[in-house]
Amino acid sequence: MRLNTISGRFALLTMMFVILAELFILLPSLAAFRLDHLESRLERAQIASLALLATDESLAADLEAELLQNAGVFNVVLRRNDIRQLVLSSPIPGPVTATYDLRDDGVVQSIDDALATLFRRDNRVIRVIGAPVNQAGQLIEITMETAPLREAMIDYALRLLVVSAAFSILTAALLFIAAQRLILVPIRRVISHMSAYAKAPEDARHIITPDARLVELHEAETALQSMQKTVTSSLKQKERMAQLGQAVAKISHDLRNILTTAQIFADRLEDSADPKVRRAAPKLVNSITRAVNLCETTLAFGKAEEPSPTLSRFNLAKLAAEVVEAESLAGEAAGKVEFLTDIPPSLTIRADRDQLYRVLSNLVRNARQAIEGANQTGTVEIGAGENDSDWWIRIGDTGPGLPSKAREYLFQPFTGGARKGGTGLGLSIAADLVRGHGGRLELIRSDEEGSQFCILIPRDMAILPLRSELAPTG
Repeated sequence: MRLNTISGRFALLTMMFVILAELFILLPSLAAFRLDHLESRLERAQIASLALLATDESLAADLEAELLQNAGVFNVVLRRNDIRQLVLSSPIPGPVTATYDLRDDGVVQSIDDALATLFRRDNRVIRVIGAPVNQAGQLIEITMETAPLREAMIDYALRLLVVSAAFSILTAALLFIAAQRLILVPIRRVISHMSAYAKAPEDARHIITPDARLVELHEAETALQSMQKTVTSSLKQKERMAQLGQAVAKISHDLRNILTTAQIFADRLEDSADPKVRRAAPKLVNSITRAVNLCETTLAFGKAEEPSPTLSRFNLAKLAAEVVEAESLAGEAAGKVEFLTDIPPSLTIRADRDQLYRVLSNLVRNARQAIEGANQTGTVEIGAGENDSDWWIRIGDTGPGLPSKAREYLFQPFTGGARKGGTGLGLSIAADLVRGHGGRLELIRSDEEGSQFCILIPRDMAILPLRSELAPTG
């Protein structure tokens, strides 16, 4: 039995508590033993005195000494018929240091007197007063030494402690066996299941089946089973996501090469003789550039390396106009969504322009698709402003609102999709990009009247690199 185990410490604590309980029992037991010892001395002294009184004659000195020695006292005083009489006497080796009247001795006083007798090593002479047995007088008084009483009490205490130790060891052994069978065996079973599951968490065969009889252990096994099922399911989902990420990375790599080629040809459109083609060429080049950057960002995301924002100052109204123009073209066939902007024309913010374009584009596209998906007309509005600490951008719509499941897992990829068939990646990416600016993306409201998101970007971002104070025109 090792003390660093539950059963070992349980057995040790059992022994300690049993011994502690015996110590509490020992105090009144010692007091009772002392009282019995003194009453026995009184009874012996009374018998010796009655032997003298029965003869009506004086005894020889050697016979009197023998009677006192057998009684274990120095002298005996009887009080009969209100007359106090010294019946037996012998020389007292010292002065009487204390008097104890057993007729009115309380429990607390008896314990205190017993401890005083036990812990005082010097041999004292004491006077003991008690009531004679069989009503053979009014009182009996004796003088005696404390050494024999103390030795008898020590012997009694040692015997009691030995018996207590034996009982405590036996009790601890029985509890040790019971703890092994009832507690430790089920705990070891849970530990073995945890170890086996840790080696292969994707293997559902290692999920524990609760069968413990104890309520607490059954609850622990049930909680472990629930955790194992959740972890196994999450691992399978993460494995599918990892496979999907590898596929997306490969597609992004090839798509980046294709778009790079398209970008080269799009640059040549600026030399076209057609004025409409020349006006459309910069927008086409910007769109392809953003697509190339998106592919590169996807490749970086696949390596868990989201690029830090490169800050520049630019006009927010122009950026919002580009987002609205792109989304208007995307939803032009349906013609059900109206786009509104409420942004001061002179509002200039400092952020990563391409990343903020992606954030606004994702939010506006989600709003447009929500309205179109409900087969109704509606409005998407972009508003912005600033205060002493932040720039804020609000994107609101008059769509049907987000489902409860979408609100619960709003910014988690592959779980927060608001549309049927959606993946939830758009909001997840948008939230990550805003956090990269030191800001936050929040859902202000979502009900049957529509939804509203708010982007907060702190004005104090000195720790981030500033690319340029010139705004790209796009």
